[in-house]
Amino acid sequence: MPLSIARQVSALAFALAALASPSPVFAADDWSPTKPVHIIVPLPGSTVDALARIVQPELSKALGQPVIVEDKGGAGGNIGADYVAKSAPDGQTLLVGFNGPLVVNQNLFSKLPYDPVKDLVPITLAVTSPQFLVVNPSVPVKNVAEFVALAKAEPGRLSYASVSVGSASHLTMEMLKSAAHVDVVHVPYKGSQPAVVDILGGQVQAGFFVPGNVMQFMQQGKLRAIASTGPKRFPLTPDVPTMIEQGFPDFVALSWIGFLAPAGTPRPIIDRYNREIVRIVQSPEVRAKLENMQFEIVAGSPEQFAQWMQAEIPRWGKVIKETGAKAD
Repeated sequence: MPLSIARQVSALAFALAALASPSPVFAADDWSPTKPVHIIVPLPGSTVDALARIVQPELSKALGQPVIVEDKGGAGGNIGADYVAKSAPDGQTLLVGFNGPLVVNQNLFSKLPYDPVKDLVPITLAVTSPQFLVVNPSVPVKNVAEFVALAKAEPGRLSYASVSVGSASHLTMEMLKSAAHVDVVHVPYKGSQPAVVDILGGQVQAGFFVPGNVMQFMQQGKLRAIASTGPKRFPLTPDVPTMIEQGFPDFVALSWIGFLAPAGTPRPIIDRYNREIVRIVQSPEVRAKLENMQFEIVAGSPEQFAQWMQAEIPRWGKVIKETGAKAD
């Protein structure tokens, strides 16, 4: 394990121990915010953004204060994550985070202005989702083997869009490029909407995206899905085979989204947010919305989210090392 990754895992283990420490200040039920709460979205126009806005109204009702969803995109999610990391640990500012700024970017960027392990504390991992490998219908491929063959026949001609540098959509294609030994040009965007628009328009040929970003266009025939990255096929798209089925053993790449607060936030505040967000995400109305976007509901404890990140850091670090991916 590279030294930087080992240090991050060690620091996260320390954070797990800190989460378990009791706080005598006040009970979770007693704490409430005294002014509007801000949920910072580091990737505007994405399913990260959508999740924040789905949770927003119900969280406002529960807390008795306005909840404001605030977009702070850029630098692969680093700008928004850094903003929250440097915010007061008083429960007034939360981060809705994803793979990139939480477990990937510290190995992808030469230097981060924050430490995602030391400067942020987990509240709950809300949802996970596999991805679809989609292509513009003008690309003459119907499966991964044909996509690889085309990329090998014309190295560097095909391009792929990602929702940001360091996102699952970025590194998942880098995994495929490394496994298949092909050259496909990376075109990073600031969010899923502009990325998908350019695939629809043919300016970019392919990309890995979560279902919430591309399902409607697949159903309309405007995008062709040739693979999914889950361990099994999607229930709503039983005709789309997995990467594993198409000759790439162990090729599972999940996108995920969770809520965090600045480090130093008292445990009773973390517990209150965990209780409310878990309840909201698991409520029938919100669950139906998220499942319609093909998200799998997790909604676990802060410790479970910390353990998830602890496992994700070396896993994606290995991908970065093996593929040579970098912030570009």
